[in-house]
Amino acid sequence: MGSTSAENNGTGVGRRDLIKRSAALGLISVPTMGFLSACASGGGGSQEKAEAGEKSEKNPLAVNDSAQMEFVLFDGGFGKEYAEDAVKLYEKAYPGAKVKFAATQKIQSTLQPRFNGGNPPDLVDNSGAEQMDMGVLVGKKQLADLTPLLDAPSYDDPAKKVRDTLRPGIVEMGQFDGDPVWILYYAYTVYGNWYSQKALDSLDAEYPKTWDEMLAVCAKAKKKGMAGWTYAGKYPYYIPFSMSPMIAKVGGVEVIDAIDNLEPNAWKHPAVKTVFEAWYELFKKGYVLKGTPGLDHIQSQTAWAKGDALFLPNGSWVENESAKVIPADFQLTVSAPPGIDDSDKMPFGTMWASGGEPFIVPAKAANGAGGMEQLRIMLSEASSRNFTGKVKSLSAYNGGTDGIELTPGLKSGVAALELAGENVVNPRMQDWYVQLQKEKIGVACLGEMMAGRLTPAETIKKIQGYADDAAKDSSIKHYKHQ
Repeated sequence: MGSTSAENNGTGVGRRDLIKRSAALGLISVPTMGFLSACASGGGGSQEKAEAGEKSEKNPLAVNDSAQMEFVLFDGGFGKEYAEDAVKLYEKAYPGAKVKFAATQKIQSTLQPRFNGGNPPDLVDNSGAEQMDMGVLVGKKQLADLTPLLDAPSYDDPAKKVRDTLRPGIVEMGQFDGDPVWILYYAYTVYGNWYSQKALDSLDAEYPKTWDEMLAVCAKAKKKGMAGWTYAGKYPYYIPFSMSPMIAKVGGVEVIDAIDNLEPNAWKHPAVKTVFEAWYELFKKGYVLKGTPGLDHIQSQTAWAKGDALFLPNGSWVENESAKVIPADFQLTVSAPPGIDDSDKMPFGTMWASGGEPFIVPAKAANGAGGMEQLRIMLSEASSRNFTGKVKSLSAYNGGTDGIELTPGLKSGVAALELAGENVVNPRMQDWYVQLQKEKIGVACLGEMMAGRLTPAETIKKIQGYADDAAKDSSIKHYKHQ
């Protein structure tokens, strides 16, 4: 759960980079979505490193063509077929090198002990409900700098570096402290309010641009036996996919920057209060699907696909993840969150979009060159086209859509990004401070508020307390927007 340039003492993703990249975007993708944070430590020994291979035009990273390469993928909304296809290309290029490939949803519990023990895999898709805390991994120096990959010749055109083939902003997203790039986000995600255009049409309603209009649409839905909203109640950190860009729309992107920067009283900004009170109305007026607080992401998406609820805060991976339950005539659509009124600081269409699906090469990997080479293969035009065609999402590769018929969700995402123009925001809380975002802000606060167990004022006070604690915690590496 999907992204500005990274900065600590002058590092961090700047809005200019974000704006440049959002304007050049083409489509959509996936993000990380997690719950448990990692408690990485820098201890442990190191496994024996594979000897370097012979560097050549076809092997620019000097991969050892007989060394094993281990690749662990998060088995989530994108499935594993696209990665398995890329592994076959690696094995074809290096027939003497066996690839040990595994897909799991238990990333943290499976891999954290190996990171700490000094024997991690060579390539990891660090995503899902058990995503390891990226800020902690960077702070503990457990990741390899991917600059050698980015400066290597691209898979398709030796005259171009890999970095020159990527969508704008992808490189900057992987930075935390200056120039090193610790993460390669393979997908591109559009976050927002997802719905069935057919269902909205059945209510004789247009997509709401203000919150009063949103409440009116929800009232219409309720009269027809449909809830206005549902969400992943067990993982309420999905709510910010809609709520965060709405805060930016109402108060300006500087409000989100202040929140990410852990600035004092950032959560007490009037825009936050306004948006929290607006969302709380959904609960008070009975516009949230009954039982939502007990639903996980799959259950809430299934109920929404069945027509039990109209709107769902989510990322563009939802099209693939819910493909088996979304009806053929659903007309899947995504739109930016509504604002409040004409006093909003940013225009309608302001939305969150960013790189997603973070791939990392551990610093203590036995065959880090092999892990980077696997990523270089995945960033080829053929692998990118394969990814987009199979999982209904764009990759970080800036292209790879020729000859592919775009799905309804992808088409809608393109239209939403075109409407947003430069008004694309990229909250970093979810990758800078995973535990704070997911366990504390999400589960302990937003989830409780939307279940009616905390008022908006109580929620803000509690979140600000958690943010202040994180800001004062010297064991946490802190990051800032430029």
